[in-house]
Amino acid sequence: MGSSETMPSLITNTHDPSSRLRLPVETAWLYTPGAEWTYSHHPHLAAFYGRLYAIWSNGLRDEDAPGQRVLLATSEDGLCWSEPVPLLEGCRGVAWPLVLTAAGFHRYGETLTAYIGKYEYRPEALRGEERADADAGHCDTGLWAMTTTDGVSWSGPVDLGLRVVPNHGPQATLTGRLIISGNTAFPYTDDPTGLTGWRMTGVYPADYPNYADDSEGIWLAQRHTGWPVVLCEGSFYATDDGVLHMLLRTNTERLWVTESRDDGATWSTPMPTEFSDNATKFHFGRLPDGRYYYVGCPDAEPLWQRNPLVLSLSEDGICFTRHYLLADSDYAPTTPGMHKGGIYGYPHTLLYDGYLYTIVSICKERVLVLRAALSDL
Repeated sequence: MGSSETMPSLITNTHDPSSRLRLPVETAWLYTPGAEWTYSHHPHLAAFYGRLYAIWSNGLRDEDAPGQRVLLATSEDGLCWSEPVPLLEGCRGVAWPLVLTAAGFHRYGETLTAYIGKYEYRPEALRGEERADADAGHCDTGLWAMTTTDGVSWSGPVDLGLRVVPNHGPQATLTGRLIISGNTAFPYTDDPTGLTGWRMTGVYPADYPNYADDSEGIWLAQRHTGWPVVLCEGSFYATDDGVLHMLLRTNTERLWVTESRDDGATWSTPMPTEFSDNATKFHFGRLPDGRYYYVGCPDAEPLWQRNPLVLSLSEDGICFTRHYLLADSDYAPTTPGMHKGGIYGYPHTLLYDGYLYTIVSICKERVLVLRAALSDL
C-alpha cells in the first residue's frame, strides 16, 4: 500500500528529562468508577457551540470486553463537567454483545459527529479455543457515526462502511481532505462532513482487500508484512511542504513513521524514528503560532509505566526540542481488570479558547482533563 520509497525525515525528540519545564495546569475529573463499570479508556474531546464534549470507552471490568459502551460528558468551562451518560450502549452482535470503542469527533458547520468503532468476538475466541483459520480476527468490525445539531439529541448510529476502529477522529490536511488515523489503515474522504466518500488506504498488506483495522488486525498485518515490530495507533500532522507525517506506536522504545506526499492517497514503507515512547498512544497537532506539538509519554523506561505526561514542541515538525511537564503524579488501579497497565493513558488534545486541553485515562479507570494556557508556552 506504499507510495514512492523516499526516506522519511528523521523525526526526533532527543532531550534531557531534567531540562523540562513544569507547565501550570488546571485539572478536572470527568469520571471515577463505582462498584461497576470500572474500565475507562480511549477518551476524546471536541468543542461545539460554546461547550466542550468528551467521549470515552467504558466497560464493566476488563479492557475491550463484550458490552463495552461509550459515555458522554459536557462542560461550559472545561473544569465543571456534567454527569456522564451513555452515548451508545447495549448493542448486540450475532452471538455476543458488541465491543464499542470511542473513536473521536468531527465538526462541520452546524453538526457535530461522534465516531464509534465496533466489533464482535468470534465465539471460539471467547471460549479460549484455537482458531481454525490463523487469519481470522474479530468479526463485524466497522465504524459508526452519530450526529447532533444541538448537542443534546443524537441521531444514528450510521454505518460508514469502513472496517476500521480508529485511533483518532477525522483530521483535515492542508487541502481540507479528512484523514482518519487508524493503526495501519488511514481512510480519507473529500466530503467535508466526514460522513460519506471514505476510501481505504494505509500500510496494511496489499493482498488484504477486506483487511479489518482493529486490535486483531494489527497482529495479522505484522505477520504478513514481516515488520520487526507491531504498528498501531497513528497520529499525523502536515508540515508546510505538504508532507503528512503519520507517527505509529510500536510497543517498543521508539515510534515509527510513514509519510504521504499525495495528500494521504498512498503512504511510504514505515521506518523507525528517533522519537522515544513508552508503548502508548499519543497525539500530535499544531499551535496557532505555527509550532508543532506532541502530547504523550516519551520516557521509554520503565516501559508500559506511561508516566510522566509531556508536551513537546518543534519549530519545523522534525526536531522536537522544547519540553514541558504536564503531569507526573503516581496513581495505581483501585479495582482488578484485564490489561489495566500504565498511568496516563491515551491522551487526546484540543485547542480551544486560548487553552490546550488534554484528556487522558488514569490507570484505565478514571478520566481526567488537564488544561494549560497557550500564553504560558
